[in-house]
Amino acid sequence: MSLSGISHSFGDRAVFSDLSLVIDGAERLGLIGENGAGKSTLLGILAGDIEPDRGIVSRPGRTGLLRQEVVHGPRETVGDLIKRAIAPLRALETEVRDAAAHLTAATSQTASERYERALAAAEAAELWTVDSRRDALLAGLGVGRLPLDRPLAAISGGQRSRVALAALLLSRPDALVLDEPTNHLDDAAVGFLREQLLDWRGPVIFASHDRAFLDEVATALVDIDPNSGARSTVSRFGGSYTDYLGAKAAERARWEARFEAEEQELRELELSIATTSRDIAHNRPWRDNDRMAKGLKKNTVEGQISRRVRNARGRLDDLERSRVERPTEILSFAGIPNGWHSLEDADALISVENARVEGRLAIDDLTVGPTTRLLLTGANGAGKSSLLELLAGQLATTSGSVRRRRGLRVGLLAQDVRWKDATRSARVIYRDAVGDRREETVPLSSLGLLPQRDLDRAVGSLSIGQQRRLALATIIARPPHVFLLDEPTNHLSLGLATELEDALGGYPGAVIIASHDRWLRRRWSGPHRALIAGSLA
Repeated sequence: MSLSGISHSFGDRAVFSDLSLVIDGAERLGLIGENGAGKSTLLGILAGDIEPDRGIVSRPGRTGLLRQEVVHGPRETVGDLIKRAIAPLRALETEVRDAAAHLTAATSQTASERYERALAAAEAAELWTVDSRRDALLAGLGVGRLPLDRPLAAISGGQRSRVALAALLLSRPDALVLDEPTNHLDDAAVGFLREQLLDWRGPVIFASHDRAFLDEVATALVDIDPNSGARSTVSRFGGSYTDYLGAKAAERARWEARFEAEEQELRELELSIATTSRDIAHNRPWRDNDRMAKGLKKNTVEGQISRRVRNARGRLDDLERSRVERPTEILSFAGIPNGWHSLEDADALISVENARVEGRLAIDDLTVGPTTRLLLTGANGAGKSSLLELLAGQLATTSGSVRRRRGLRVGLLAQDVRWKDATRSARVIYRDAVGDRREETVPLSSLGLLPQRDLDRAVGSLSIGQQRRLALATIIARPPHVFLLDEPTNHLSLGLATELEDALGGYPGAVIIASHDRWLRRRWSGPHRALIAGSLA
């Protein structure tokens, strides 16, 4: 796969300019970058889903794309999605039969070659095992028990993504283009996908927030960084993600050091040009015995001045042409706004006793205190999201009780963000959510979650990661007493995910996180509880 001279813009915003990239047949490239940097756009261009404004794209004939959100019809079922994905395989099956029929009717070289090509393509696509592989892929990704006639609209977004991923792998394209493939996957499913990709025959490029997965699967990294200071916004790194973090920090330090050194030299050159004549001029009176040499010395001094000024100006001109740009300000999470405190006068903020939600939850006892720290783990479908919704008051119990302290503020960062009106800007949505007075005290721009240029864009035009950043902003602008986070690192850039994890350590209230993110779990130092079939172990 390759890109050559690719340029693409959205309105007046240039995403890529003269981008070139080559992916060989044995590579598995991990694509990283800030939310809104253009990762999904680059993947769409590679897969043929987006037509670039300019440039040449070369890709295998069968290139498969996994989008972050599954596009489906209102009545489409799980089985329909799978059938749509493997339609090329069914066409290949028909071609093999037709080629075989012509082979028996005529023994020409053309007929033989056609049959051999069709048979080779069928074997490469593992056509003969498609039905058994379907069941294994669905089971391996945790959706094996979904009925094939279940409407896609009737299952969760995470389940739809896993079905779409299984269908894509089943179709055996020549190249894989994956946008956040580990979203919604538990440990077992991530391990299953890891083995699938390690054994894949053909190029793979994937965008992922899963830092452990990047270390395990990617043979190289491609970093999209509009603020890198390099001529190209896209660069390749040959090591692991862990190595990349150190290299990226060192690269930034070198940029800042070079900029400061060049700025210092510029100031010195400008000062030298302005003062050279005065510094080297002979201001003392001429003595009688110097008068004969006066003319000669005057010419010599003027020549020295002229040469020094010319040299300084030449160096100044060279430096101004070649100097690096000022390091751009990195978008960095500003942390939780100050001025908020936990409700330390209360023993319990939320108490759950014998709570039942039919078919989903059975929680016998759970108490959330003012400074509770709790990590919820468990397989897909174990009930983690349901428990967070129960604590937030968004899910009613069938029986039992959930008691909340009066005046308690609970905030839930849900996995999937939906906006009632996607045409409104991020700034307007934020102001409506937090109120005019709070927006003045804590403006959206102060949180370091969205760049200034995107604050007045329609929220529907923002990337999924940027939309989730906005949802996070609306919560932390007025930090809740109980902060619930459902897969907080999903869709967020790797840098923000780390910054958010660090900020939560000093959060002025209770924090409960549900996460599959192995990197987050390795760093977690507080208690954790596992959910199994809707119950806390």
